[in-house]
Amino acid sequence: MEQRVVSGKAQEEERLAEQSLRPQRLGELYGQEKVVRNLQVALSAAKARGEALDHTLLYGPPGLGKTTLAHVIANEMGVGIKITAGPVIERTGDLAAILTNLKQGDILFIDEVHRLNRAVEEVLYPAMEDFALDLVVGKGPSARNIRLRLPRFTIIGATTRLALLTSPLRDRFGLVYRLDFYSLEAMLLIVRRSARILRVAIDEGGVEEIARRSRGTPRVANRLLKRVRDYAQVVGQGAITAAVAREALQMLEVDELGLDETDRRVLRTIIEKFDGGPVGVTTIAAATAEEPDTVEDVYEPYLLQLGFLQRTPRGRVATRRAYEHLGLAYPEERIEAQQRTLW
Repeated sequence: MEQRVVSGKAQEEERLAEQSLRPQRLGELYGQEKVVRNLQVALSAAKARGEALDHTLLYGPPGLGKTTLAHVIANEMGVGIKITAGPVIERTGDLAAILTNLKQGDILFIDEVHRLNRAVEEVLYPAMEDFALDLVVGKGPSARNIRLRLPRFTIIGATTRLALLTSPLRDRFGLVYRLDFYSLEAMLLIVRRSARILRVAIDEGGVEEIARRSRGTPRVANRLLKRVRDYAQVVGQGAITAAVAREALQMLEVDELGLDETDRRVLRTIIEKFDGGPVGVTTIAAATAEEPDTVEDVYEPYLLQLGFLQRTPRGRVATRRAYEHLGLAYPEERIEAQQRTLW
C-alpha cells in the first residue's frame, strides 16, 4: 500500500511538472518574436478598451506551441478558456451547448479547426460575427427560428492545414499568426528552462546536444530531454553531459540534425525506391506504411525546412543535401562512377 501511495504521489508530481513546462505568460515565451510582439499590442489594446480579443487563428506545424499560446492569451487577458477540437463537435447542438456556457470575454480554443463539420461552421459564422446563435426549434410547419444573444467571446482556432480552412471561416478571424520552427538560440533557452523545472542536472554541452536535435520544436525538445534524463539516471551518473546526451540520442536513433528513423525511411524510400522522385505523398505513405496526413504534417515540413525535399507539381523530389546526409551518391555522381567502372 505504501509503495502504491508513493508511486501515485510521484505520478502526480510528474503531471504537475509536465504542466509547468508550458509558459504561462508572454514574457516566458522564447522564440516566435514577431508573433509575441504583435500579440502584445493586440492584447494591450483589447484590455485598454475592456473588450474581448479579436478571434485569432494560429497555424503551423505540430508541436510549436499553438495550444500553449492559447493558454498564455487567456492568462494575459485574465479570462477563462474552454478547449475542444474540430472532430469532437459533431452536431450543431454540441456547439450550441459550448457557446451558451461561455462568459463575457472567455476564450474557446478549437484545435484542428479545419476539421469542423460544415453544418457546424454555418452555425459558427453568426456566433463569431454577431455574437448570436441561430437555432431552429421544432420540425415541419411549426418550426421556428430563435436567435440567442451570446456574450462577447474570443475563438482561437489552431490548424496545421491552413489551406483546408474554408474562406468564409478563415475571413472571420481578425488575427492570423503563423508559428515557425524555433531558432537554435530559442531552443537552447527552452531546454535550459525545462531542465530547471524538471530539476535535471545538465551542463551546456548536454543542453546544446538536445536543442540541436529537437527539430526546432519545443514539444520534441521536452520529449528528448525526458528520455535523456532517464538514460543519465540509469546508465550515467544522473547528470546530463554532452557525451551522455549523444549516447542517449544515438540509442533513440536521433541523428545530429534531429532526424529519426522514420524521417530517414521517408528519404530512403524516395531515393532508393523511386530514384529520388518525383513521387506523390500518397505513394510515399503507402511505401512507408504511414498515413498521408502524417507524412505531410509531421515529417515533410522539417525535411523541407532542411532543404532535403522539394515540392514540385509532379510530386516530392529528394535534393542533393538529402543524398549527402544519408551518405548516398547523387545520381550524377553515380552515373560518373558507373562510367569510370566501364572504362
